[in-house]
Amino acid sequence: MASLTPISQSHSLLNNTHFTTLSPPQSLAGPNLGSEFLLKRASFRFRTRRLIPGIPMKSAAVIVSATTAEKPKKRYPGEAKGFVEEMRFVAMRLHTKDQAKEGEKEVKEPEERPVAKWEPSVDGYLRFLVDSKLVYDTLEGIIEKAAFPSYAEFRNTGLERSEKLAKDLEWFKEQGHVIPEPSDPGVTYAQYLKELSEKDPQAFLCHFYNIYFAHTAGGRMIGKKVAEKILNNKELEFYKWDGDLSQLLHNVRVKLNNVAESWTREEKNHCLEETEKSFKHSGDILRLILS
Repeated sequence: MASLTPISQSHSLLNNTHFTTLSPPQSLAGPNLGSEFLLKRASFRFRTRRLIPGIPMKSAAVIVSATTAEKPKKRYPGEAKGFVEEMRFVAMRLHTKDQAKEGEKEVKEPEERPVAKWEPSVDGYLRFLVDSKLVYDTLEGIIEKAAFPSYAEFRNTGLERSEKLAKDLEWFKEQGHVIPEPSDPGVTYAQYLKELSEKDPQAFLCHFYNIYFAHTAGGRMIGKKVAEKILNNKELEFYKWDGDLSQLLHNVRVKLNNVAESWTREEKNHCLEETEKSFKHSGDILRLILS
């Protein structure tokens, strides 16, 4: 919008405008200075009595400026630090206060209670590990196949868990435990991830982020508490990483931010909206520990 001044007022503005030519200093006037130089040195003073009747010029300028200025761009929480920070912000809100200080969710499910109050069983923990392995097998297979080029960026990040879980399940078998088949929560989630990855990369990478990053945070704490209660403090391979974990996470954050730079704001919002589904599926598998 160029201006809000009516045409009739524009005519009035021109009629009330005076132009004053400033002559060059006497010291510069002389036979050696041509008219072209004098024109270049001339300046004009623009003066108006009123831009809008009844409103001082300065006030009118503020009004025009306010109406022509663009609206400030909406900023999303965490956006200034990169898209991964946006994902983290949304994920934290889906935690309870006991799980995270930014948490807003009310405790409704058994696995949402403080881990110290859990009563896990070895059989339930085994079901959890088996279903988790199916999900990680699926994730790593999707990344390897790379139906979308961006998936290939996340190969061999150091966060992969399938081989670690295979070692843990073999250890349980050596202890005389029967390894169960994957149950409905794991099968359902794995199938959902396969279908999603083939048609919706933004939504799929939301699950990728939440699964791997949640395991390095709350997942490690859960593993430690469960080990204290039923495994004589044995640390499973599932909770060990080769190399500096903080550096591995940093590298993946950078990759995720780089991939998201090519997304539209609508695609980013779509990714964020998938967070709740990721939490639901992961929660169904986590609940197996208490079964």
